[in-house]
Amino acid sequence: MKENQTVNYYNQWAERYCSETLHVDMSFCRKKFLSYLGTKGKILDAGCGCGRDSRYFLEQGYQVEAFDASEEMCKRAGRWLGQEVKCMEFSKITYLRAFDGVWACASLLHVPKRKLPEVLERLYLALREPGILYASFKKGDSERCFGGRHFSDFMEIQLRDLFEREKLFRVEECFETYDVRPGRETEVWLNVIAKIRR
Repeated sequence: MKENQTVNYYNQWAERYCSETLHVDMSFCRKKFLSYLGTKGKILDAGCGCGRDSRYFLEQGYQVEAFDASEEMCKRAGRWLGQEVKCMEFSKITYLRAFDGVWACASLLHVPKRKLPEVLERLYLALREPGILYASFKKGDSERCFGGRHFSDFMEIQLRDLFEREKLFRVEECFETYDVRPGRETEVWLNVIAKIRR
């Protein structure tokens, strides 16, 4: 499957996707992330979708930069946030020690597994102390195309190995949650919070 098919999916279905996800309750994961980050700092919302979590972080007093690979998502998120949202893929990240935390909610899962080590290195370089990264993936051990999108699924042992293999990150927590969207409560997500090693 071509990677841009996932981007095409979100461009085509941006309005519907935003309506389905804009108001879902991500408070549990956000609170865990912020407990490591502290009460202030700068966050990169990496693969921000509709901008739901960026909006929350801004309201809590954090500085936020956001990007997404989908142009249509960026337009909607930019309007929702009242600030620019960059249209960019993970492979184009060039930040150097610019952020205290990276929030990658349901976004890295669309990166092919063979490319994830390079993307994690880019995110590592983008972070400064305390250097906290949150990411979420669907629980499983496959790499698949479903409904026009690419998914890289992980089990916990695989996810820990991915994050700690190159000694760039130390996994602080790995925990399961259930999907918060109506009608999808049986879907299991694997969440990871990692800290940079320097």
